[in-house]
Amino acid sequence: MGRRRVGRSIWQFGNDNLFFSSSGQCLFRLVLPSELVLFLLLSLAGSVKGGDPYVYYEWDVSYLSVSPLGVKQQVIGINRQFPGPTLNVTTNWNVVVNVHNNLDESFLITWNGIQHRKNAWQDGVSGTNCPIPPGWNWTYAFQVKDQIGSFFYFPSINFHRAAGGYGGIVVNNRDIIPLPFGSPDGDVTLAIGDWYKTNFKDLRKAFDEGKEPASPDGVLFNGLGPYRYNDSTVPAGIAFETINVEPGKTYRFRVHNVGVAISLNFRIQNHNLLLVETEGSYTVQQNYTNMDIHVGQSYSFLVTMDQNASTDYYVVASPRLIDSTSGHTVSGVAILHYSNSQGPASGPLPDVPNESDIYASMNQARSIRWNVSASAARPNPQGSFRYGDITVTDLFVILNKPAELINGRWRRTLNGISYVAPVTPLKLAQQYDVPGVYKLDFPNKMLNRLPKVDTSLINGSYKGFVEIVFQNNDTHVHTYHLDGYAFFVVGMDYGVWTENSRGVYNKWDGVARCTAQVFPGAWTAILVYLDNAGIWNLRTQNLNSWYLGQELYVSVVNPESTEKSESPVPDNVLFCGELSSLQRQQSSRFRYSDACLIHNGWLVSLVGSLAWAGLLLSW
Repeated sequence: MGRRRVGRSIWQFGNDNLFFSSSGQCLFRLVLPSELVLFLLLSLAGSVKGGDPYVYYEWDVSYLSVSPLGVKQQVIGINRQFPGPTLNVTTNWNVVVNVHNNLDESFLITWNGIQHRKNAWQDGVSGTNCPIPPGWNWTYAFQVKDQIGSFFYFPSINFHRAAGGYGGIVVNNRDIIPLPFGSPDGDVTLAIGDWYKTNFKDLRKAFDEGKEPASPDGVLFNGLGPYRYNDSTVPAGIAFETINVEPGKTYRFRVHNVGVAISLNFRIQNHNLLLVETEGSYTVQQNYTNMDIHVGQSYSFLVTMDQNASTDYYVVASPRLIDSTSGHTVSGVAILHYSNSQGPASGPLPDVPNESDIYASMNQARSIRWNVSASAARPNPQGSFRYGDITVTDLFVILNKPAELINGRWRRTLNGISYVAPVTPLKLAQQYDVPGVYKLDFPNKMLNRLPKVDTSLINGSYKGFVEIVFQNNDTHVHTYHLDGYAFFVVGMDYGVWTENSRGVYNKWDGVARCTAQVFPGAWTAILVYLDNAGIWNLRTQNLNSWYLGQELYVSVVNPESTEKSESPVPDNVLFCGELSSLQRQQSSRFRYSDACLIHNGWLVSLVGSLAWAGLLLSW
């Protein structure tokens, strides 16, 4: 098989004229002689020289049968993997992911923390995209513009995240941008999260019927159950994650809480965690013995293998900040294995922080600071690090409450509104002027009225600098995520937020991230610069509450020029709801034995090179 480099991307070709990505995945078929294919590729190399590279993925989403906690169950895999493959890209690369939905119901993927500058069409949530029907495919195409760091992707509809379908995203620095630390000897991605043995459809049905499911059955590490650290609580025969390391070397651990609803305390026995980055921002480097990682959050640590390896070591993710009566006590446990280890891990797990100290986790969160001197892509306003001196243009105090009955059904609310997703995605309704789909009237504070179900959006001011305060009146930790942006976490405390609370804000080096925790009976304040036009999802990452309506959208429109501030509608956009008549049927289910289906966009340059010869492309 021949191989040629086009720009900085790798293309391969063979006798059957199937093209492959560097990962060996099929891209498309050209019905051409190999000699002509080589000529055209060399021509194309010249035409794209100097452009940002492309990376291509073909993903088959399907059910798998696995037994992570000792009981066989159905999970959602990608390319027969659970968790799915890690997206490993570099700042400014263009990412093309062709998703084949082989499930029995519609499916969407969202890219947690990827900002999709000017391109909400790729966000993969119900407000921006029609779901991919069973047996169909859809191609995401987005650029990781001006970003670095550790993120993850996951299914965004139908309670699918409780069944898997998630995986890590690594956005590396460009070669010309140095890391603010020595290059690690290895890179480890860990997806941790609480897990149910119950099928996700049954969990979903329970919520639809107003029933609260029992506590999760365990915690997984990369789709695997716990090492048998305790014979009475962990049954025999469960496969567990093993991380193989070399003594004296330093590894970067990227840890994501991809679970349903439970905060987890992450720690490695006898090893320090040097925090270096969270969700796209390099941090002031500090050592921790453990870290509370809340649902939807991502951290990366440098861990040096400086122990004598008398045994293997526990890597632990334990439930944190939960009701003591919940009965959820089983930890997720992986094994850190030195190449010269002298025996298996044994004995008790390393201690979890004191649950009775309600300030311990909050003080830890406050200690995480932004490394303002590091060279890297930064959140807007570009070049302005004194965010504390920027005038706030809008204030929203968003209050959540425990579940309440609305029209005879249990729902969860923000400022008294439980979001209901319309059948026509908000972004399509905005683009095609479909009336009556949504309202731009989300209140900036809790109003004295009965709770209701509605599709109410924040009418964001383009390039406004907005202060958002999350007030948690619930009994457990919530995490809130905003698509399309990184925001500055400037303060958090127990009690009710007032304007006097601004006196404790961090106005210099509050970390910029995309997911912030709000402790029960407490508030968290963020600042965000609304320079990314589009319609963006603001949600709780706790899947139970999200499913019951605890989300909203922020509409950000440039009043002067939509064309310059937003990408046009993708040529391959899916239509549904009020716009279903615009959708053309995909002629048949995809066939894995044939050439892979692609959409236009990334192939435009090649199509242009072929057009002069009047050649036929089949895909």
